[in-house]
Formats: sequence, structure tokens, C-alpha cells
Amino acid sequence: MPRFAANLTLLFKELPFLERFQAAAEAGFQAVEVLFPYDDAANLITRQLVANGLHMVLINTPPPNYTGGTRGFAATPNGQARFQHDFKRTLRYAQAFRASHIHIMAGKAQGVVAHKTYVENLKWAAKTAPKQSLTIEPINTGDMPGYFLSDFDQAAEVIAEVNAPNVGLQFDAYHADRITGDVLACWAKHRHLVRHIQVGGIPDRKEPIRGDFDYPAWFRQLDREGYNGWVSGEYHPTAQTGAGLIWMRDGL
Repeated sequence: MPRFAANLTLLFKELPFLERFQAAAEAGFQAVEVLFPYDDAANLITRQLVANGLHMVLINTPPPNYTGGTRGFAATPNGQARFQHDFKRTLRYAQAFRASHIHIMAGKAQGVVAHKTYVENLKWAAKTAPKQSLTIEPINTGDMPGYFLSDFDQAAEVIAEVNAPNVGLQFDAYHADRITGDVLACWAKHRHLVRHIQVGGIPDRKEPIRGDFDYPAWFRQLDREGYNGWVSGEYHPTAQTGAGLIWMRDGL
């Protein structure tokens, strides 16, 4: 079965943030991801990773703690200076954690200028951090209205245009269902670009165990296809996180 990771932004929320690392390790996870780890000093998080034998798979940019002004998301026209500032801060955190991937969020934007801005910012980031894997993720506009990157074909076009070896696709099965209505077809079309997978129940983004998609069968398919990246549980637990981890335990 795939290597499973826990999204500590959404899982184990019954605990204070820094206590979630130990809980994840005790639950059997060997890796974690944190969407926005910037409220805590990097050394405190690194200490938890080391103490619990965990690998940091992914963090997001940009940091959310702004003092005002327009957020420097990657597709926001005229926001290149803010994007570069944010990216450099995220990169420092990623390097401290030895994170596998940085997810570069596109933000809310639209149009030709936004597309050009997005591509240019991604090219700059790829060149600035050539040894760091960078991902982009289509997000459905029902959950995030106005989000620029909202289609997998669009993401593939952006990756091709950026044409950098360290830029790839982040495949969230929940978003794939909401965007395309067919997770398996979307996966088959774009799997060659995928560096990281996230899962959540379909259609409710609860535990990936019940619902309209057969996750156990897909996990077996990933093994057959030789997928060697991480699969992160990114969902909203129904109750206490541990009670709903049968999806992960059944896959071990």
C-alpha cells in the first residue's frame, strides 16, 4: 500500500498543534504535512519532527499572517514583490524541515494577465530553489470561489509552460471529483505529472473510507502503477481523529 501521511492542519485538531506530531506518530504515520506552519517557530516544529521520527512532506506558500495589503499569491497581477518575499520565507521553513514539497498557491485571480503572472512567478521560484520540489494544485471553485487554478488541464498547461524539472502536480482526489466528476479518469490523464497525493472522503471530505469512491481499490492501483510518493489524509474527521483512521490502517 502507499506511504500515508497526516495533514496536521486538519487531523488531530482535538490537540494543541505541537502535540499533534506525537499523536500522528503513535497512530502509525511516518510523515506529516502542515498547510501553514508559520504561527510557530521553525525550530519548535523541527524538534517535534525529530523527536517523533516524522518526515515533513509538504507546506504551503504564502504565509497567511499579513499585516495588511494585498496577499501576494502567485497569480495575482502586480503582486510579484509580495510573492517573492513570501516564497523566500516559506523556503526557509521548508529547508529547516527538509520538506519534500512546497505547494505554491495560485490565489484568487482570473484572465490572461493572471496566467502570465502565475507562470512567471513559478519560473522565478523554480530557478530560485532548483533543488526544492514545487507543486501546484487545482482547487474546485465551489470550495474556494474565484481560485485561479481550478482545472487539471489548466494545471498541465501551466506546468508545460513553466518547463522546470522541479515543478509538478499535486493531486487531491476530493478536488478531482468536484472538478471533473471522475477521479480515475483524471488520474489516468495526469498521473505522469503528479508528485504528491491528498485524499478525503467523497463527496463530504470526511474520512476516505465511505462514500462514492473506492479508495482501497485506488490505493492498490497506485501500488501496481509504482507510485512512490506520499498519500496524505487531508480531510475533516467526523469525531476524534484516531477513531476514523481505519482507512489508513486497512491500507498498511
